[in-house]
Amino acid sequence: MPLAQQPITSPFGYRSEAGEVVKGINLAGKTALVTGGASGLGVETVRALAKAGARVIMPVRNRKAGDDVAAELRAATRNNAIETADMDLGDFASVRAFAKSFVARKIPLDIIINNAGIMATPERRINGRLESQFATNHLGHMLMVGHLSPVLAKGARVVALSSIGHRISPVRFDDPHFEKQPYDKWVAYGQSKTANALFALELNRRIEPLGMRAYSVHPGGIATNLQRDLTMEEMRAAGWIDAEGKVNERFKTPAGGASTAVWCATSPLLAAGGGVYCEDCNIATPVPADDKGFSGIRPWAMDGEAARRLWTLSEELLGEKFGA
Repeated sequence: MPLAQQPITSPFGYRSEAGEVVKGINLAGKTALVTGGASGLGVETVRALAKAGARVIMPVRNRKAGDDVAAELRAATRNNAIETADMDLGDFASVRAFAKSFVARKIPLDIIINNAGIMATPERRINGRLESQFATNHLGHMLMVGHLSPVLAKGARVVALSSIGHRISPVRFDDPHFEKQPYDKWVAYGQSKTANALFALELNRRIEPLGMRAYSVHPGGIATNLQRDLTMEEMRAAGWIDAEGKVNERFKTPAGGASTAVWCATSPLLAAGGGVYCEDCNIATPVPADDKGFSGIRPWAMDGEAARRLWTLSEELLGEKFGA
């Protein structure tokens, strides 16, 4: 049954890094797939999983960048079973083509980590209508997981990277693509991160009876190229950097940011169930909708009815249905 959305006793915490989380865990014979593996948290996620012995698949938008990172990680981890493939989450035909090709190989997937994403971008549309952050961060990943479901192994875990940014907005069911109201890049980002959490919640409801699990994750504040669409002035105003450009000391390293996703994908402490939102290598605490803090999960990101409604809306937007 789903785990309770309450912290548990974990040996890891805020400053833990991905390599620590998998120390002593043997992933030999397991296959993991990590989106966004060519940069930032993705690199450290792949590094930790590969070092623990997993075969790791990296579907990437920029194949050259992906190949370069994969080569470096193969050497660093002494694991030659790291491979790349072409896939752009913002191009649904690309997602379907990758998944079809991978399923044809009949390789059981034990771990999927939906790590890739975009943040606070200028207004862009996919397929002429879909708001790009919602489409890339949520719909592209849902489409990928849905098409990979035939090769999910018994005991498989799917981890969706959400964010504390989910506190900005619930899913705007009345206007998810900003067709009625002016576009707001931060509200769009917040909605997409709430969607990531709700996707994991509903996915877990569907796959847990089959012996699989799904989780969502807030990785923490980390300075990566996720911020590429922000100006220095915006990041200073947010308190992420100081006047000299020095990163806030509360920010995690990329390896620290990767730790919670890797923990969710591998920790025996979560073997009893899924469906929870995690942060700092633990299950997060539910907080009120008006909470002003930078941790915990807001009510709209753990609402089972909203999760089911999002699933139905997403199927309509993608033009296909996904069962258990």
